[in-house]
Amino acid sequence: MATKPPTGDPVQDAPQVTPPKHAAAGLPAIGHTLRIAQQQMGLARTARTLLKVNQKDGFDCPGCAWPEGDKRHTAEFCENGAKAVAEEATLRRVTPEFFAAHPLADLATRSGYWLGQQGRITQPMYLPEGGDRYEAVGWDRAFAIIAEELTALGSPDEALFYTSGRTSNEAAFLFQLFAREFGTNNLPDCSNMCHESSGSALTETIGIGKGSVSLEDLHQADLIIVAGQNPGTNHPRMLSALEKAKTAGAKIISVNPLPEAGLERFKNPQTPLGMLKGTALNDLFLQIRIGGDQALFRLLNKLVIETEGATDEAFIREHTHGYEDLAAAAKEADWDETLTATGLTRPEIERALAMILASKRTIVCWAMGLTQHKHSVATIREVVNLLLLRGDIGRPGAGVCPVRGHSNVQGDRTMGIFERPAPAFLDALDKEFGITSPRGHGYDVVRSIQAMRDGRAKVLFAMGGNFVGATPDTDVTEAAIRRTALTVHVSTKLNRSHAVTGRRALILPTLGRTDKDVQATGRQFVTVEDSMGMVHASRGNLAPASPHLLSEPAIVARMARAVLGPASTTPWEEFERDYATVRDRISRVVPGFEDFNARAARPEGFRLPHAPRDERRFPTRTGKANFTAAPVEYPRVPQGRLLLQTLRSHDQYNTTIYGLDDRYRGITGGRRVVMVNPADAAELGLADGSYTDLVSEWKDGVERRAPGFRVVHYPTARGCAAAYYPETNVLVPLDSTADTSNTPASKSVVVRFEPA
Repeated sequence: MATKPPTGDPVQDAPQVTPPKHAAAGLPAIGHTLRIAQQQMGLARTARTLLKVNQKDGFDCPGCAWPEGDKRHTAEFCENGAKAVAEEATLRRVTPEFFAAHPLADLATRSGYWLGQQGRITQPMYLPEGGDRYEAVGWDRAFAIIAEELTALGSPDEALFYTSGRTSNEAAFLFQLFAREFGTNNLPDCSNMCHESSGSALTETIGIGKGSVSLEDLHQADLIIVAGQNPGTNHPRMLSALEKAKTAGAKIISVNPLPEAGLERFKNPQTPLGMLKGTALNDLFLQIRIGGDQALFRLLNKLVIETEGATDEAFIREHTHGYEDLAAAAKEADWDETLTATGLTRPEIERALAMILASKRTIVCWAMGLTQHKHSVATIREVVNLLLLRGDIGRPGAGVCPVRGHSNVQGDRTMGIFERPAPAFLDALDKEFGITSPRGHGYDVVRSIQAMRDGRAKVLFAMGGNFVGATPDTDVTEAAIRRTALTVHVSTKLNRSHAVTGRRALILPTLGRTDKDVQATGRQFVTVEDSMGMVHASRGNLAPASPHLLSEPAIVARMARAVLGPASTTPWEEFERDYATVRDRISRVVPGFEDFNARAARPEGFRLPHAPRDERRFPTRTGKANFTAAPVEYPRVPQGRLLLQTLRSHDQYNTTIYGLDDRYRGITGGRRVVMVNPADAAELGLADGSYTDLVSEWKDGVERRAPGFRVVHYPTARGCAAAYYPETNVLVPLDSTADTSNTPASKSVVVRFEPA
């Protein structure tokens, strides 16, 4: 039987710490998966649900965007994917009676873990102006409230339409269509906080802001470099792909400030031998200092250029631009400065070089460890430089692999969720719908917060996600949101954002991936795009958590009718009745989606075109792949300070907290911990088990404090520390962002330690 939700927040005052693990998955992962699933769903529902995850006739996991191969396992999910499914398919319910018993002031004191554990929201809820708690409201009245606020704005640009990466292609396309017909490009999304740096760097260098590899490429690679990524927790199914590559003879280099169990050894729960012994994955672990990656790749590029016969001269001559500028900049790379920036030794870097030179097919994978620094875009450009020097884009087994987080975050961008849309996309949208989309750029996430803070944005509508929990500078963000007239959240479950509201607030409960979606024309399906550009259908198999839920496409369509009224000629009602009509329109607006309905009906889905991968054609401003030569940067940290990176625990996906343990790192029963190298801790007088306040330092002189963190002596890189978000988002200054992409620099926070 499923268990009831906790009535009180668990005490986290004394986390327990044991040595970190050196292997991931295996029997412990199976046991933990089944325990969480049973608590949320019960045994029968667990079997009925998990056996449909990532299956061709099932639903796409609401967790990460890692792709599936053509041949699926019976259990095609990982531990954290099962947790995500269990929390969505839970039997626990949040009813109007719950909100009557828990005023807003009470919800605001609760942890994200407690809020998420309460279950699925069953009815639309409304917080009236001056009210102290949410109350039930009908759908028609909810849409009327939204229309009242939106139509009263002085400009459409006073509204913000935020999108989470869980939103389907169909819902995302309708959402951006509504925003643009309403009159704004204010379409911030979660990409702004994670892989915006990847998109910015890749668009400039290869002409498309997506990865260039397939799952099959990983299996064929000679060398895979995993930089700034922890797949054992954040993308566990990636470990199976790495294991298959290793079996075929690939070498793996991991570049990260912390050792991670998943890259040390993977105990594949799909095989008896895998569970017992496992496969060692790392051939070389480069324990780099936070932010030193650009310096590392620049020196590697210098050494490749200086090695006779190491560059692919034919590829460089025929397909690239800017080689001379890179060669001149790389010539200046200095061993001593690189060793200072990276914390690595010369033999480690020389061994990495030897592995690169021995490889004929290299893939570089990365995630937030590369994307959330001031110099992130330049760092990723330097990664591309390495691959271009070796001719490793546009051939099997080689290329760029930014590993996306949320399950359709890449698809949402493809569907037009972008504050800086391409003119060609807007032209196609206007032609198809007979509208005139705005051409001025809108606000990304950081600029949206600034606009709310400054009174330039008055309505925040969030399609999924946890805006408050995901964004930087928590105190500034929450104060900004409280200045708005209306906040609206389309949600399946409670989170911190529901407790931080505008003058009025709405919670609109929606169907999840696991839920059956039946509209007027019958049962519907939606589509998603994975991290490698495969598009496929997703069909829920469970009865909805409540008869009062609406799907995301239905919510957008009804809101559009309420706000735009009869003046809109867009067939919103038709789109709600039959999602195939939405896909027909997408097929005429978005390149690569021609004949969308027929191709989406294929069990395996279809792959989107990718010119650099498919034909070595690079749609950049030069018509070629571009080498770049940005000055090398790395963080300089004052004496007595450390450089903090925010990260996830193993019981966490993005801002969703499944539990209070970080099993692989040996931390249980609490999240307010800071991991510090023992040598640094000794210099700073930080005893293991002592408690400290973290205080960030930024050029604005504002004190940002995260109090009461237990010090954990941990094998981090020297000069570096790590702690979990969202608890440490309060330390990240709103204006501390990556150049070009404007992504919050959550991996480069200078902190000092003060007694708690």
